[in-house]
Amino acid sequence: MDARELTAPVPLTGPDGTLNPDAVGWARHPLVETGGIGRRVNDTGRVVSWGRNKRWEYWNIITPTHVLAATVSSIDYAAVHEVWVLERPTRFEIAKAATVIPARGVELPPRLDAGPARARAKDLEIDIDPLGPLVEGAAGRVRLRARIPRARFDVTITRPAGHECLAAVVPWSEKRFQYTVKDVALPAAGTVTIDGVVHEVPAGESWAVLDHGRGRWPYDVRWNWGAGSGISRGRTIGLQVGGQWTRGTGQTENGLVIDGVLHKIHTELDWDYDPADFLRPWRISGGGLEASFTPLYDKTSGTDLVVLSSRTHQLFGSWAGSLTVPNGDVVAFDGIDGWAEDVHNRW
Repeated sequence: MDARELTAPVPLTGPDGTLNPDAVGWARHPLVETGGIGRRVNDTGRVVSWGRNKRWEYWNIITPTHVLAATVSSIDYAAVHEVWVLERPTRFEIAKAATVIPARGVELPPRLDAGPARARAKDLEIDIDPLGPLVEGAAGRVRLRARIPRARFDVTITRPAGHECLAAVVPWSEKRFQYTVKDVALPAAGTVTIDGVVHEVPAGESWAVLDHGRGRWPYDVRWNWGAGSGISRGRTIGLQVGGQWTRGTGQTENGLVIDGVLHKIHTELDWDYDPADFLRPWRISGGGLEASFTPLYDKTSGTDLVVLSSRTHQLFGSWAGSLTVPNGDVVAFDGIDGWAEDVHNRW
């Protein structure tokens, strides 16, 4: 596969609410406008796929001592949020999840960084504020604040000038499609407070990853996602790999960001892991990538609300491997902190 690269802004949907074919492809910057997702009525006055619209922002920050995560999402009939804090040395975690039916207390912008994202539920607050407009290639910052009982964090995330992400529009059909932005290896700094004790999110040693999603999904879907960020052999490495959900669409969400430059992998990858023992080593290969993932901690979660159900194994650990780029050079990396996950959703 060698999908089309998008180089100019484009709307995700047409006036009738279906997929805009000109949006199908991938980009190095978040160029797709997604205001049509989440509207109950299209320009012709018809209801558009209510119940299938999915919108979310997921941020994850890994520091030398902690893992922090925040999710703000709306899936039409529910708002689903989570704040999660893990102390890496002790494996002690504090978490709060909220499923609000019908969806309320949630705010999501029509385009990445076009406005704030916010979640409010019982004992949970999340605020994601872009600090200045998103301009292609320019430096930018995002402030992420989250609060739950016993824990809160306040982190500023920097997008360095020229930093590239992996954005892609994945089509299942004209009525079912997803726009995803995976932004890896973003420097982060701030604080996390647990039981009144303040811990630093140290600059130069802490890395953020964003999953920005807007689309209309099938009801029953499975996916893999892996991400990692860090400095290896003097180079800043951001790993982004995905699987299952893109198969057969002509699109992938695979690539390696090396010193801020995206090296897109257009091939579906082979994922080798043991669903009976997720803590065994994983191997992901294809398209010039040979990567191994060593899990250290399994964050498991599940929901069963009849119509809405999910099962997630998100494994945190360390990546190592290499990517052979088109000119034949081999970029090797190791000691890259991150995760790999196996997810099954009925939503």
